[in-house]
Amino acid sequence: MTEIKARSLSGELVTLSGERLETLQTQIRGEVIGTDHAQYDDARQIWNAMIDRHPAMIIRCTGTADVVQAVRFAREQNLLISVKGAGHNIAGKSLCDEAVLIDLSAINYVRADPEQGVLIAGPGATLGDVDHEAQQYGLAVPVGINSTTGVGGLTLGGGFGWISRSHGLSIDNLLSAEVVTAAGERLKCDASHHPDLFWAIRGGGGNFGIVTSFEFRMHPVGPMVMSGPAVYPFDQAFSVLQAYRAFCEKSPDELTTWAVIRDAPPLPFLDAQYHGQRVLIIVALYNGPMDEGEKMIAPIRHLGQPIADGFAPHPFAAFQQAFDPLLTPGSRNYWKSHNFAALGDELIETLVDYGGKLPSSQSEIFVAQLGGAINRVASDATAYPHRDVEYVMNVHTRWDDTHQDRDCIGWAREFFDATKRFATGGVYVNFISEDEERVDGAYGENYARLAKVKSDYDPDNFFRVNQNIRPG
Repeated sequence: MTEIKARSLSGELVTLSGERLETLQTQIRGEVIGTDHAQYDDARQIWNAMIDRHPAMIIRCTGTADVVQAVRFAREQNLLISVKGAGHNIAGKSLCDEAVLIDLSAINYVRADPEQGVLIAGPGATLGDVDHEAQQYGLAVPVGINSTTGVGGLTLGGGFGWISRSHGLSIDNLLSAEVVTAAGERLKCDASHHPDLFWAIRGGGGNFGIVTSFEFRMHPVGPMVMSGPAVYPFDQAFSVLQAYRAFCEKSPDELTTWAVIRDAPPLPFLDAQYHGQRVLIIVALYNGPMDEGEKMIAPIRHLGQPIADGFAPHPFAAFQQAFDPLLTPGSRNYWKSHNFAALGDELIETLVDYGGKLPSSQSEIFVAQLGGAINRVASDATAYPHRDVEYVMNVHTRWDDTHQDRDCIGWAREFFDATKRFATGGVYVNFISEDEERVDGAYGENYARLAKVKSDYDPDNFFRVNQNIRPG
């Protein structure tokens, strides 16, 4: 193994001898991957193709012991590190030029215990892995909406999806976690053990350690759920969104309804003449008995005059994968996001205005309905503070040609600025893009406590390649 140069915590390049790297390889079961390794380029790829960074080396871990050794190695050499789970973070914080990448993607086990109603997952597991195991027993953990997303990063930021109005965020269902600290120590944390650390990792991101195991509470869901989309022509978007707002205000917790403005994908139930046309899609899932779901979802068909209706019983695990084809890796992605307490007419008008000017055929505006069980948790009960939010808007700007970078990013920023006056000022940390400095907005009044926990568990800011909370 040849020597490499890596960036130190103080900024200079440090030479690591081939002998030292070979010693590290004997201390872990995984693999030490240098820049000359055949798998280096594959190992450094992440979901967002806008992010093209070159770590000095990659330590591919297979379990907690490997993570402990990787952290201790980096501390001994005073090296800058980044941490990768499934590599789905929009900002690409799992990669850093010339840093040591601690890669958790191979720690992807999932074990469901239906008798105890708990599920244990490794940090490299995806939402699809979790759904597959839990749904064998008609159970589920509240997670996100794209099955290739990593459960680790999603959970550390909060985690919401189709059943969160019924059962809360991913972090509201986290029972315990195993954490490797900046000192290279393994800690078990829960409500009784290191409760301050347990509080902080529930929404505070990867600032406090590397979580190597997540224990979740599961809930009965499906396995069949009434779900699907109704597709409306774009010229009805304003009136349908007004009707959507009124519908959401009366929705029970079991019903979650999201609105999406985009060019119509080739949905099997949508006439081909509409493929590629600008549309408004209202997507819903009812987490309860099928007959109740049919009654609850039926009014969505009458918010306007739809051109297609895909509401039907679907396997929950399959519905969780329904949007995967629109979010495959390899494209360039840039997001902007706001939280809203309400959807006023002026906001709806702005959504429709910018929805008519999407900068690429893959771009979309989605508005997710939150509330329900999420908002019955106190804002200071977890690091995630946004317990008064009814809607999250995320602007998915997505394209393939680098020549479109300026137009796509510029449109997203302009749209973000145009909707800022309607927003709460907060933001979901998992939706913060690479260029943003909105960490204060992500944590609000919880930031000071998070800074104190950071000082207790990571006083040197060893874990800094993230949406960073500084010790304080």
